[in-house]
Amino acid sequence: MDSNKQRKDPRFKIAVKEAWIGIGLVLFNFAWWFGFAYGPLGSRSVENYQFILGLPAWFFYSCVAGFIVMAILVILAVKLFFKDVSFDDEEEGEAEIK
Repeated sequence: MDSNKQRKDPRFKIAVKEAWIGIGLVLFNFAWWFGFAYGPLGSRSVENYQFILGLPAWFFYSCVAGFIVMAILVILAVKLFFKDVSFDDEEEGEAEIK
């Protein structure tokens, strides 16, 4: 498929939009994890750690709560912004029918 056909094919525009959403989710996930792991909660002295369910608070928020938040965000992104796109090439399908 040449680049001219790619520009006209709406599937590529959808794929690019969905890729940017995925990149945004990854960056948010890293910022969430890094903020809790190396931010005010994670940079405290070990003697001053607070614990949630037996885990240090920084670990609980960065890994456990972060996983739950990201799972919800990914589900919402897929349901709200992603579209079902056919992988079949329209021209190939027409050629097989003829």
